[in-house]
Amino acid sequence: MSILSGKNILLGVTAGIAAYKTAHLTRLFVRAGAQVKVVMTPKSMEFVTPLTLSTLSKNPVVSEFISHDEENETWNSHVELGLWADYFLVAPATANSLSKMVKGTADNLLIATYLSAKCPVYIAPAMDLDMYKHPSTTQNLDNLASFGNIIIPAETGELASGLIGEGRMAEPETIVAFMEQHIQKSLPLYGKNVLITAGPTYESIDPVRFIGNHSSGKMGFELAKQAAGMGANVVLIAGPSQQSCDDFPIKRIDVTSAQEMYEAVFQYYDQMHLVIAAAAVADYKPVEVASQKIKKSEDQLTLTLVKNPDILAAMGKVKKQQILVGFALETENELENALGKLKRKNLDAIVLNSLQDFGAGFQKDTNKVTFIDRFENKTTFALQSKKEVAKDIINQILTIYHV
Repeated sequence: MSILSGKNILLGVTAGIAAYKTAHLTRLFVRAGAQVKVVMTPKSMEFVTPLTLSTLSKNPVVSEFISHDEENETWNSHVELGLWADYFLVAPATANSLSKMVKGTADNLLIATYLSAKCPVYIAPAMDLDMYKHPSTTQNLDNLASFGNIIIPAETGELASGLIGEGRMAEPETIVAFMEQHIQKSLPLYGKNVLITAGPTYESIDPVRFIGNHSSGKMGFELAKQAAGMGANVVLIAGPSQQSCDDFPIKRIDVTSAQEMYEAVFQYYDQMHLVIAAAAVADYKPVEVASQKIKKSEDQLTLTLVKNPDILAAMGKVKKQQILVGFALETENELENALGKLKRKNLDAIVLNSLQDFGAGFQKDTNKVTFIDRFENKTTFALQSKKEVAKDIINQILTIYHV
């Protein structure tokens, strides 16, 4: 999955012959999973039609401050466009538009939007080789870079004039790859290895029945997605769960029993920078597993259980560089039990949630948690979606520890 998936990309098109490439560029962004809106300068519409870009982006294309139709007029807010975008790309960026961006000459909707944008701005210049090498263009590009904009260098090749040289707008595939790499490198968990356990474990009684719990895996999966979205290399070890992470660059390993989860965890543990144990691992398993289905013959059935390996305690015992975070789902003496687990298992933090809290616990789409660090500092978050809880947990880890 692309790091651009789910992001809002505003594409600004100025009046250069390279504007014809924006149709393919728009398609690539959409294919990467991004939401795309296009703002054009009026003259750019002589090179590529708004109909083409609106069809490919699945959003209306704007070029004027006021849109006219047969019945009314609509104000196109440059401020709203700037706030909507996660990333703003100006491609092609002509010499004329570069100059306006530097000087703040807001004589069209695109430049006004650029001046309003609060997101990262990428600029892909395109012009003939002499224009590209002219001192004014070089100075404008330097000034734009000093403003914090990211310049996607022009390429060398055949130009519209027929000359060969530097000034071609980077190819659409190159632009997308440049943005993906630049964004990924700027993410807080870029290059970090993160392991997350999620879901329940099932301990077989016979070929049909098992001992398990009501965990859906939603919390662990949201944590994995959040970590991947922050640039981490994520390994997700999941017990039986209907949850999906197919749209994220996550290495998913499916297991069933606690022993299988234990073995999978320690295949990767030594390589990890951060480990979050969100799985609800069964504490006990039957001593013997019947090879055939147990028939209902008696009024009572006695099972002898034995402890499963304590995966979290085992990780805490051999912890080196890893930041290790556990979960505590409690029904009574919540804080006392969580603090005991934090110390006993040598954790760096523990996330406490209680089945007594409305909207928290298994099978829910929401959760209410308290984050407790190794110094017993407590931060309580309000009831919210598990997606938002996951974001808060990882941000809290990043705030306290240098992962």
